[in-house]
Amino acid sequence: METNEQTIITTRECEATEIPAGMKVKLASGTSVSIKQSLGGSFTVVTDVGRMLRIEAEDADVLGKETQVQATVAPSSDASLEDQVWDQLKTCYDPEIAVNIVELGLIYACEITPLPEGGGNNVEIKMTLTASGCGMGQSIATDASQKIQNLAEIKKCNVEVVWDPPWNPSMMSEAAKKKLGLVDEH
Repeated sequence: METNEQTIITTRECEATEIPAGMKVKLASGTSVSIKQSLGGSFTVVTDVGRMLRIEAEDADVLGKETQVQATVAPSSDASLEDQVWDQLKTCYDPEIAVNIVELGLIYACEITPLPEGGGNNVEIKMTLTASGCGMGQSIATDASQKIQNLAEIKKCNVEVVWDPPWNPSMMSEAAKKKLGLVDEH
């Protein structure tokens, strides 16, 4: 994770997602921002007027960072396809919380189904969010879907945001709870 309180001036206009509303907005060239989180390829920034935004990996150059293009991930002989899908999900982060969506306990189901005639696989994910009013659901779901579809053996992926059962902090892994200071490490 990169945390940088240094002020950066954006080099061009780009689309960003307002956090937590989830609305797409234009971030103007010359805007003063500071990076609060850089995980999973995207950037969470705060503008000089306190607006929190998510900038996607393909727009990293706006922040003077190297653009990160997601390449197709070749099949791994060491890991099962299911393990590979879970590994991809672990690269998706809540833009406000520096913990991946798997460790946060947001993934409720992951089903992999072979497509007919050896045409690859379909993945169905059911996930939730930490708060029902969070507008970032579609953004996080799209991120997860795109990363899973980067696996060579995956042809289709659908990520559905569900609310039953409602998420609560007990669904987080012990590692996530420790990282967020919710349990004593002693």
